[in-house]
Amino acid sequence: MSAPSRPTRPSPPSPPWHADLYGDALRTGRGPLFLRRTDGWLLPLEVERWCARADAADLTVLRRCAGPVLDIGCGPGRMVAALARRGSPALGIDTSPEAVARTRRRGVDALCRSVFDTLPGEGRWGSALLLDGNIGIGGDPGALLVRVAELLTPQGSLLVEAAQADVEERIEVRLDDGSGGRGPVFPWARLGAGALRELAAAQGWAVGAQWTVRDRSFLALHREA
Repeated sequence: MSAPSRPTRPSPPSPPWHADLYGDALRTGRGPLFLRRTDGWLLPLEVERWCARADAADLTVLRRCAGPVLDIGCGPGRMVAALARRGSPALGIDTSPEAVARTRRRGVDALCRSVFDTLPGEGRWGSALLLDGNIGIGGDPGALLVRVAELLTPQGSLLVEAAQADVEERIEVRLDDGSGGRGPVFPWARLGAGALRELAAAQGWAVGAQWTVRDRSFLALHREA
């Protein structure tokens, strides 16, 4: 698919997922790796799960995908690979060169690009994925939902994973390997299912389904007519 012509616009700064800490974790396929909030609170990142094959919870998301699928923040590509095995056309995007390289080594397509950059097939994707906390990209979930609406067809769906906790926060974090290695500070956000439902409604999205598998919570969103 080729992108339609559109004016060039600046994109917000991307999180430093190209930093060595994240790239090193993906190269080895394991952590520990954390997001560290400025007050010292740590959120463990599930590197091993991301580098494995799609699991049972992931498959409940894939079954709800229709049309070509855009995996936003694809990481090492487990979802794009699983979609390919199901015969579904899919593309992963990620700002981490190592994530994109690892995705391509699975034999599937990925681009080293931010969701806010110009992308192939804008307005023609049937489904988009925001899993593994990626609703937090850029620290402004509202702006992210607006951008995803531009990428999907009018009937397209967004499959998004909410935080396990009942939380709504826009924060600054850095990558931390638990052994003294830390990356630069960048904006992030965390939304539990309730906060995500409220924000989605305010942005013109309707909730088609909500479900929980293995302590992971998901919502299927579509644009209201």
